[in-house]
Amino acid sequence: MDSTIEVVDSSDPFSSVPESVRPPTTYPKWPFYLAGTLIFIGIAIAILWPISVPYYAVSPGPVYDTSDFVIVEGGEISENGELFFLTVSLKEANVFEWVAAQLDDRVELSERQNVRPIGVSEEQLRRESLASMNQSKRDATFVALTHLGYEVTLIGTGALVIETVPESGADGLLLPEDVIIAMDGQLIGFRSDVLDFLAPALIGDAVTVTVERSNGEDASFDTRDVEIVLGPHTEDPDRPMMGVLLDNNEPIVEFPVEVFIDSQNIGGPSAGLMFTLQIIDQLTPGALTHGQRIAGTGTISIDETVGPIGGIHQKVYGAMDAGAVAVLVPAGNYEEALVAAAGRIEIVRVATVDDALAFLATL
Repeated sequence: MDSTIEVVDSSDPFSSVPESVRPPTTYPKWPFYLAGTLIFIGIAIAILWPISVPYYAVSPGPVYDTSDFVIVEGGEISENGELFFLTVSLKEANVFEWVAAQLDDRVELSERQNVRPIGVSEEQLRRESLASMNQSKRDATFVALTHLGYEVTLIGTGALVIETVPESGADGLLLPEDVIIAMDGQLIGFRSDVLDFLAPALIGDAVTVTVERSNGEDASFDTRDVEIVLGPHTEDPDRPMMGVLLDNNEPIVEFPVEVFIDSQNIGGPSAGLMFTLQIIDQLTPGALTHGQRIAGTGTISIDETVGPIGGIHQKVYGAMDAGAVAVLVPAGNYEEALVAAAGRIEIVRVATVDDALAFLATL
């Protein structure tokens, strides 16, 4: 008689127990918790990411070598050393970027209305920014060539109104395409003349603005006077504001030397000083930098003065990231730049082009 021999695995305590009475197999629970948490985080990010907060994040932007942007007829680009101009990155912040800015010393938050007033579109703001860059390039060329003794013709024909800020003094009184040619009888040649005129004014002052306005039927213009009461500035409530976004009306320009500055898509006036130095560098023997890496920022006026700019904190960080040995900063930004540098890079105070050239000569 055959017999069946059952082999029992002694390593399995339940091997001889029928399956129907064995305890169920258990699995660790943490992978399920982890997966659920990741799914929840993903959904939260997807929901919150598009939600913007009423702030712009201002962070260090790209640093550019001016010799890559400036070409001077008959000039020579120095092979040793660089003259950098500095930029900031400006981005409307979402919830996560707002939180990140609180933890990063390199990033500052600015209220949205301080950057883009209510009722002003991104496109209008962009157009004014590019307009200020275009004027900066013309002024830099004018200053550099006159400084070197060239005869230059640059005649402004007025400040062109792009748009008015809603509920400002100019709202409803000035129209897009109006050309401001005088303020309180003082001639206005460029958009910068408007800013200079308003600098000493007070909130509540009434200003008589003379404009040329197309009659809409032919190529002729009507000239009219408009009285505007200055209100508080959107960026600084202690400063007055007329409430206009401005471009330059087409000026009369005659430069004896062809200067081409390709500013690409970069806006704002703060590269004026460094463009001026690059033009001078290409038209004079030797290198202004003496082989050093020099960064800088500041507006330029046709009287050769260097004006203050925004974002100096971030620009100092940008200069350090680029390996510059010194940063040329406007006198109006000097103290803030010192704080940002904290002794890690040399900060050079410049009020005029001569101040910048004097420092470069010491290298």
